[in-house]
Amino acid sequence: MLQGPGLFIVLLGVLITVHELGHFLVAKACGVKVIRFSIGFGPKLFGFTKGETEYQVALLPLGGYVKMAGDTPHEELSPEDAQRGFLNAAPWKRALIVVAGPVFNLVFPVLIYFFVFFGPHETISTRVGYVDPAMPAAAAGIRPGDRIVAVDGEKVRTFEEMREAFVGRFERSIPITIERDGKQQIVNLTPNRIVESSPVDSVERGQIGVAHTNRPAVLGVPPGSPAAQAGLKTFDRILSINGVAIPDEAALNEQLAKMEGTLELTVQRLEPVPAGVVTGHAPSVHKVTVQKQPGAEGFAALGAQPSDMYVGTVFPGSPAEKAGLRRGDQLVSFNSEPLNSFNVLAGKLSTLKEQSFQLGWRSADGQQRTETIAQAHHTSKDEMGQESSRLELGLRPWLPSSAELLPTDKVTVTLGVGEALREAATVVPKIVGQMVKVIGGLVTGQVSHKTLGGPVMMYQLASRSVDQGLDYFLNLMAIISINLGVMNLLPIPILDGFHLLSAFWEGIRRRPIPVRVREVANVVGLVLLMALMGMALINDITR
Repeated sequence: MLQGPGLFIVLLGVLITVHELGHFLVAKACGVKVIRFSIGFGPKLFGFTKGETEYQVALLPLGGYVKMAGDTPHEELSPEDAQRGFLNAAPWKRALIVVAGPVFNLVFPVLIYFFVFFGPHETISTRVGYVDPAMPAAAAGIRPGDRIVAVDGEKVRTFEEMREAFVGRFERSIPITIERDGKQQIVNLTPNRIVESSPVDSVERGQIGVAHTNRPAVLGVPPGSPAAQAGLKTFDRILSINGVAIPDEAALNEQLAKMEGTLELTVQRLEPVPAGVVTGHAPSVHKVTVQKQPGAEGFAALGAQPSDMYVGTVFPGSPAEKAGLRRGDQLVSFNSEPLNSFNVLAGKLSTLKEQSFQLGWRSADGQQRTETIAQAHHTSKDEMGQESSRLELGLRPWLPSSAELLPTDKVTVTLGVGEALREAATVVPKIVGQMVKVIGGLVTGQVSHKTLGGPVMMYQLASRSVDQGLDYFLNLMAIISINLGVMNLLPIPILDGFHLLSAFWEGIRRRPIPVRVREVANVVGLVLLMALMGMALINDITR
């Protein structure tokens, strides 16, 4: 397979060819003479001439161009070419030629996504691996192992389809079709409202509290509880009970229902290990004897709780740390109301923005505390060095590591020609809309200019395709193609959008934009474009 440099050249070469091919084909169709079709700038590497057009590949692969006769105001043309010059063509023809490049860049991703979506694909199924005990799914009786078949009468095949089915569906009763033991049944539940926000977009969706991951059985141990008296600790992971392996919470519930009396638990515990100025954790295995609590089920049968409401991580410098929260603390209330789920907390925080609220918790030594606290903006960088800012409280529940995650249930979904084309034609307008919002956010300052990337970032992303596979590379090509299409339609001098505006101007006013105005505009456009490229390159270097 091609390595980083080769993939980068293929990526740029294909996108440039698609863009310039749009200009070229429409110019030919409109009778405008095309002198040169070039992939790349600078000295010619190789090429050939066919008919009246020279086709070449140039040294610098960061762009390309179609040289048409009479595309500059002062260009002298021979009498036979005078009527075939670009600027002498009718305004509607010039508009079509100019817009063809960006349109090809916007249509090409539909073809890319068609090939990505077409045929069989393995993806995460709708089998439920975890049910949040304080969320609507648990109240409706959904449990691990169930398979969600339909949402509000709409069939779902994958976990992502199921998740998307809840966009706009919340705070009203929704029928959910589930499959359990080979039989289907309908349960009704009322999803909680949650707002998922990004710098350019917000989406309201329903949240029912299910996950596809199979969670290990990890304990929350209140001070003074039977579990604590037996020697168990918060975040102990149960490996076995009376010699029976316990891979996940579903197995814990199943086995405890069959057992009585004294139980021997084998648990894995992370012990603190000092390492200089920091403290790490190393796993150790312990055996603990505990009496099963009469009439109780699940974690309660061990005199313990799920680890859901116990703080697993507190970020340094966050509002949570400043308020005094520590790892192992148990969250108990939000604005004086009982709090039983991190998902419920996340839903409430998503609607509060920077408003303050009261958070109550029980520390590891059993003391109750209540503090007024508010989220704050936290800036982070991804693996590509891109910065993003979001409101954070600064704490997380216990989450399994990649090594502790159990395999998720997969399903093979096969899309035919029609369905793949429909999916492709749906996803591209969504990405175009997001691109437009990003550009608008850059202009208004809502999106940081540090998110801009240049050729170095493109090279890094293309290089990741070696590990991520063909679908990642094609998705990257589609997104950059859409980016090129949208950017080129901006009415900035030098870009296609300004030439399109000029054609409209002449069509309406019946006279072209004055040559002097056009020349000044081109200089301004060049300065703006160079400044934008310089900013992107600086971001590349600082990353």
